Amino acid sequence: MNKPPNESDTSAEDATERRHFIQQIVEKDLAEGTYDGRVHTRFPPEPNGYLHIGHAKSICLNFGIAAQYNGLCNLRFDDTNPTKEEDEYVEAIKEDVRWLGFDWGDRLCYASDYFDQLYDWAVQLIKAGKAYICDLSAEETREYRGTLTEPGKNSPFRDRPAEESLDLFARMKAGEFPDGTRTLRAKIDMAASNITMRDPVMYRILHASHHRTGDAWCIYPMYDFTHGQSDSIERITHSICTLEFENHRPLYDWYIRELGIYAPHQYEFARLNLTFTMMSKRRLLKLVEDGHVSGWDDPRLPTLCGLRRRGYTPAAIRNFCETIGVAKFNSTIHMSVLEGALRDDLNEIAPRVSGVLRPLRVVIENYPEGQVEQLTAQNHPQKPEMGTRQVPFSRVIYIEQADFREEAPKKFFRLVPGREVRLRYAYFVKCTGFVKNDAGEVIEVRCTYDPETRGGSAPDGRKVKGTIHWLSAEHSLRAEVRLYDHLFCKADPDDCDEGKDWISNLNPNSLEVLTESRVEPSLADAEPGALYQFERQGYFNVDPVDSKPGALVFNRAVALRDQWAKIEKGK
Repeated sequence: MNKPPNESDTSAEDATERRHFIQQIVEKDLAEGTYDGRVHTRFPPEPNGYLHIGHAKSICLNFGIAAQYNGLCNLRFDDTNPTKEEDEYVEAIKEDVRWLGFDWGDRLCYASDYFDQLYDWAVQLIKAGKAYICDLSAEETREYRGTLTEPGKNSPFRDRPAEESLDLFARMKAGEFPDGTRTLRAKIDMAASNITMRDPVMYRILHASHHRTGDAWCIYPMYDFTHGQSDSIERITHSICTLEFENHRPLYDWYIRELGIYAPHQYEFARLNLTFTMMSKRRLLKLVEDGHVSGWDDPRLPTLCGLRRRGYTPAAIRNFCETIGVAKFNSTIHMSVLEGALRDDLNEIAPRVSGVLRPLRVVIENYPEGQVEQLTAQNHPQKPEMGTRQVPFSRVIYIEQADFREEAPKKFFRLVPGREVRLRYAYFVKCTGFVKNDAGEVIEVRCTYDPETRGGSAPDGRKVKGTIHWLSAEHSLRAEVRLYDHLFCKADPDDCDEGKDWISNLNPNSLEVLTESRVEPSLADAEPGALYQFERQGYFNVDPVDSKPGALVFNRAVALRDQWAKIEKGK
């Protein structure tokens, strides 16, 4: 009879199951002494744009694995395409990685650091008969490559003698030939089922100045030839890539095997896809260049600088990446999961304040003119250690337009003629009337207050169902408030109507700017980037770019899980 596993065995099995497959691989390698017990990863972005939330997943994985297993993680820039790369992107990427809470120490690397070694290795492959100079144009090379169902055919230059290829390669390096006239290709198998293995290009001619090496080079290695060899030079143990590189792994291994150099191992995980946005650098660049957004840091974009400006925190993004996990199969995560991670973080750390986004003037008729009271408000209802603040109360206040109705549905518990509601931290008030303009819009509400209900409770025990927020008209500050919605109307931006492209799915209402909003006076000196919960409204940050003293600008980072503001007609 088999014995049931004891509790410790069960816990160990559960812990193993909770490990994602990369962790399990690392732990197996450590247990077997692979790589001499080392763990060394790298995050290798190309500096041709700004990082987005998809890169955050890779950053958290690579730096996280290294930290978890007492290893190292390099930040390496894959800077092999001088026509698209800039120092601006290098600095922005470094800032983003630091902002997420990670540090590469003295391990800042560039593929361009290895150009001399990569060239020497290319020469080694030519001498070994494993590479050749090809004179086919880019278009001809594509034609010769074949298709998924048909094999390719050999280049007419495939059997070029090694001595001739060596001479031409040296002359390419010396700048003797124009762009696009020759390439160096690996000699593998033009009939391979994996198209990546059909004599891939290793070097191309580009007479372009490089952001680090200047004009020292006019030939540049391709990613596939650079990636694995850079890993080898840095003695990476676990080269972690997204799934689109799975078909490139045989080529990764081929180069290392043919060169006879230190061999890391490449592992692939599912990239991050989010609803209502996209992760294509090319498409993000088009949105920026065509003016659909205000720049790379537009809070509607999934770029890390955009998310940071919107009010996302490093902790929220790290927690999001941990929540979605690491898998082997691509899937799409709903945007609400990312928003939930931010909401959970800000709920803990954001002090509460009042903001009236669409103000409606309220006159409390029986409140003494000229009188001002300082009422006590909590900075966080669940965290008394965050203290309290004083908010002024006066005869004329602002409330939200949506908090008043001439006639209201059954479950509307806010201000209606003849009804009493609670002003948060203040008094019970009852609506006695209202004023309209010539267009028939309510522009002022008249109320009376009960002075016995200071603090929000009645000594006679009567209850009210509605509680609304408010601001003193005299003391509140004008602010611009920017309300953001999804960048695209559809969860899948590529789900287009016939004859249209993804641009047609841009959401015309992704940004609403309110210029007459009011905030409480405690925010007069709010620091750029500071985060707050506007009670009943959502979480907001002080825009780090446009907000100035006397001209406050707030971005709504995420709405609340708040049912108060929902009016369901007929319910």
